[in-house]
Amino acid sequence: MGCNRNCGLITGAVIGAVLAIFGGILIPVGDNLIGKALKKETVIVNGTIAYDNWLVPGSSVYREFWIFHVLNPSEVLGEGAQPKLEQRGPYTYRVRYLPKVNITETSNDTVSYMLPNVARFEPDMSVGTENDTFTCLNLAVAAAPSLYKNNFIQLLLNTWIKASKSSLLQNRTVKELLWGYKDPFLNKVPFPLDPVLGVFYPYNGTYDGLYNVYTGEEDIKKTAIIESYKNKRNLSYWEGHCDMVNGTDGASFPPFVRKSEVLRFFSSDICRSIYGVFHSKQTVKGIPLYRFTVPREAFASPTEVGDNYCFCTDKEISQNCTLAGVLDISACKAGRPVFISLPHFLHASELILHGVEGLRPDEKEHETFLDIDPITGFTLRFAKRLQVNLLVRPAAKIEALSKVKTPYLFPLLWLNESAIIGDEKAEMFRNKVTRPIQLLSVVQMVLIISGCVLFLAFMGSFFICRSKKLK
Repeated sequence: MGCNRNCGLITGAVIGAVLAIFGGILIPVGDNLIGKALKKETVIVNGTIAYDNWLVPGSSVYREFWIFHVLNPSEVLGEGAQPKLEQRGPYTYRVRYLPKVNITETSNDTVSYMLPNVARFEPDMSVGTENDTFTCLNLAVAAAPSLYKNNFIQLLLNTWIKASKSSLLQNRTVKELLWGYKDPFLNKVPFPLDPVLGVFYPYNGTYDGLYNVYTGEEDIKKTAIIESYKNKRNLSYWEGHCDMVNGTDGASFPPFVRKSEVLRFFSSDICRSIYGVFHSKQTVKGIPLYRFTVPREAFASPTEVGDNYCFCTDKEISQNCTLAGVLDISACKAGRPVFISLPHFLHASELILHGVEGLRPDEKEHETFLDIDPITGFTLRFAKRLQVNLLVRPAAKIEALSKVKTPYLFPLLWLNESAIIGDEKAEMFRNKVTRPIQLLSVVQMVLIISGCVLFLAFMGSFFICRSKKLK
C-alpha cells in the first residue's frame, strides 16, 4: 500500500517535470516555427501578406492641411510688422490609394517601383471647401531675392512685381495654394518660365521614385530597405553621411523589431533620411504595437548633436548653425528658400518660433510617430507631421520687400499625413499573426506553470509521507 502511494506520488512528480520541460522546449521550438512561417509572409514576394500590403496600402491614407492665415496684413505690408497667424483647417485629401507602378523584379533580391502621386479632396473630413480663401505669403515675391541676389536683376524683378500689382502677401484659395495657380508677377516676366506655382505644384499625375528595395528573400534583415532612389544611393543635396538614402520608406521595416533599435526611413517630402526611436507600447484594434517617434535630436543644431553638421546649409537663419528646429531644403527645391520644420516650430529655437506670432507647439499634436507590429515590422498606424516655411529676407531693390527688417521664416501651412489599419485587415492580422503567437505563449506558460506545480506538489507529498513512515 505504501509502495503504491509512493510510486503514484513519484509518477505524478515525473509527469509534472515532463510537462514543465515540454513547455520549456516549446519556447525555442515554437518561436522557431513561428519565425519560419513569418519569414515566408513578411518578404516582398507576390502572394505574401507583405506583398499585398506593400502593393497598395492596407488602410486609407489621409493628408490633412492647416493653412496659416495672416490676421494683420495692413501692418505687415505698411510697417513691416511681425505677422500674426491663425491656423485654419483641416482641409483633408485622400492620398496613396493607387497601387505602385512599373514594378520590376531584379536579380539581386530587389524590386523597383514608382509611387503615383494623387490627392482627392474629402469634403466630409474638412472644415470648408477648396475654394475657401486665405491671406498668405506671396510665394514668388518672397522667393525672388533668394533666387536672384544681383542688384540689377532685382531692379528688373521690381519692375515686373509693380506692373503685376503684387505685394508680399496675397489672397489665395486652398486649392490654389496647395496645387497651383498662375502667378501675376511671373506671368509678367518676358522670359520662358512656368508662371504656375503652388506649395505642392506639380503633384497630381506625377510620380515619386524610382525606388529600388530589397525583398528580403535572401536576407530577411534587409526586407523593405531602400537599395537606391532614382538609381542612386546618394541624394546630391547634402554633404557626408547626411546625403545617404537610409532605411525603408516607413510603410514597413524588417521583422522582429526591438525596442533598442533606431528605425531609419527615407522621406522624399523632406529630401532626407530620418529616424525614429522607441517611445511606448500601444494597442490598436487588439494588436500590440511599438510606437517609434522622431526625436527632438533629429532637428537639433550641430552644437548639440554633432552628426547634424551636414544638415546645416543656411548660416543666416541658423545663426552659424547654433539654432535648432528647421531644415533648409532649398537644394532639392531648385534654389527656392523652402524650410521644413515640425508643426508650429515644435522643438525649434525660441528665436525662430517668435519670428511670427500665433504659433503654439504641442508635442502630442505635432510630433511624428509610427506604430509598428514588432513581429512583422508592418506599420499599422502612423502620423507624419511637418510644416512648410518660406524664408523672407529684406531686399532694398524690391519695393514689396523694403519694409522687411530682418530675415525670418514665414509658415505657410502644416500637414498631418496619417493612416490606421482598417477593421477587416486588423481582423485578418489578429487571426494570422497576433492570436497564434498569443495562443502559443499561453500554452507554453500553462505547461510550465502546471508542470512545476504538479512536480512540487507530488514531490512534497512524497517526502511528507516518507518522513511519516520513518517516524
